Amino acid sequence: MLKELDIENLAVIEKATISFCDKLNVFSGETGAGKSILIGGINAVLGGRTGRDIVRTGENKAVVTALFDDVPKETQRKLEENGYSYDGELLLQREISIDGKSTARINGKVTTAAVLKEIAADLIDIHGQHDTAILMSTDNQRQILDSYGGLNEKLNAYKEVFHQFSQISKQVKALQQKIEDRDNRIEELKEKIEEVSGYELYAGEEKDVTEKLEKARSFESVQKALSQAYGSLCGYDDESSAVSLIQNALHNLEKITDPDNDADEYGKLSKRLSEAIIEIDDIGSEISKNISDEYSSESISLLENRLSDLLLLKRRYRRDIDQLIFDVEDWKQELEDLQGSDDVLEELNEKRRELAEQVKSQASEISELRKEAAERLVKKITDELVFLDMPNIRFVFDFQKDKISITGMDKVEMLISVNKGEEPKSMNKIASGGELSRIMLAVKNVLASADNVPTMIFDEIDTGISGRAAQKVGVKLSEIGEKRQVLCVTHLAQIAAMGDRHLLIEKKSDEIRTYTTVHPLDFDMRKREIARIISGDSDSAAALLSAEELLKRKGSAK
Repeated sequence: MLKELDIENLAVIEKATISFCDKLNVFSGETGAGKSILIGGINAVLGGRTGRDIVRTGENKAVVTALFDDVPKETQRKLEENGYSYDGELLLQREISIDGKSTARINGKVTTAAVLKEIAADLIDIHGQHDTAILMSTDNQRQILDSYGGLNEKLNAYKEVFHQFSQISKQVKALQQKIEDRDNRIEELKEKIEEVSGYELYAGEEKDVTEKLEKARSFESVQKALSQAYGSLCGYDDESSAVSLIQNALHNLEKITDPDNDADEYGKLSKRLSEAIIEIDDIGSEISKNISDEYSSESISLLENRLSDLLLLKRRYRRDIDQLIFDVEDWKQELEDLQGSDDVLEELNEKRRELAEQVKSQASEISELRKEAAERLVKKITDELVFLDMPNIRFVFDFQKDKISITGMDKVEMLISVNKGEEPKSMNKIASGGELSRIMLAVKNVLASADNVPTMIFDEIDTGISGRAAQKVGVKLSEIGEKRQVLCVTHLAQIAAMGDRHLLIEKKSDEIRTYTTVHPLDFDMRKREIARIISGDSDSAAALLSAEELLKRKGSAK
């Protein structure tokens, strides 16, 4: 139940703290006084959409705070699931900044608007003056019936089976399409698998081959230089090498050398050449030790060919080698699935047939339960409408068998006749604004026993009604107030007089600003406000007398 509402800087409301009773609370006031702002504030604190235009001009932010007690078990469960404690009272707050951003709080802890909306969903049911439009939708009419019949649990179970059936049907359709193209696909997969598998690829091979090739080419360059150096020094044909040439030079010098002459100049040169031959031969020997055939031109050619193959595969399949290795495994699995797809299709079709039977059976059961619920609901709503001064009402649910869908197999529509001798027709073709208001009130009252929402708000439920009908609507709202808390914005004296608590929404202006206040009325103040509603003049003696009579009749009317 909504215990208290605190508003700061919301449009023309600078500050207001409103306390509520647990029965029928009525709001009245001049047109434009700010009644819609009040409802907007409640919507905001429940997690509804907001905008910066609701912030009072000249202020930085608007704040709406709502205090609840005796919240439903479902709300308590949601609070616990989201990490909030509950000690008998629940405080919700919404802060809207001038930049359009908003902050939500639950029991003082910051949260998101989405979480706030989820937790507050079962606290208040708001019926706005334009919500009678929901009666025009056959989908909403069916939902009203399902809610009254307590079919939501069965519908959820049915929707789960229907969802499975839809998914299986999609799989069957997709597999059938695959089978149509299967032969071509099988051949294509076989060719791909055979080609790629023939290369015996391994993960990281392209990098490995590239590194080996770079190393081989570098090694080959070094070996070529070493080989040429060795050939120049020691030779491979013993004719043109440095050693061979020096030996020839030594041989020629020795012809003119005198071994008995210590000062022989040519002898000394010969000796030096002999030493040079030994040094060069030693250098050649060291070089030869580093000449290796680890990478032959043949092995380099193999690496080059392998890298060429890898690059060709990359271009052909437009993916890198590692991905191609994974793809081959996927192709093999797809090939296996396609080759065994007939068996899979049969299994899927069998499962689909089973689910189709379940869907049909559950849809049929729901249809029967809807018809049973419709009989009870029609009687209850008819009784309510007769009381609400619609004595000739004929109200029925028309059932037409429809294509099985997520909502079942029924096309459901509310049909009414408001005059004797007329056959029931679609709601939007028959009902006036006042009749729609009463029908919605009747539906809300009947459904009140089927849900646990502790607070109901009616924003100008009195649209299009007056006189005796208005009196009956007031009584009915009072009856609902005995079961749960009701907040009602009204322009009718008959309804205002039925309130257990009467709050006046009043707009005043000074030389600078306009202010809207909300304050409770005592008996005398109520009498003056109801007189204003009746005649437009709160000082009219006749209107005051009528107002007093309405207030005194309140108890007997209840």
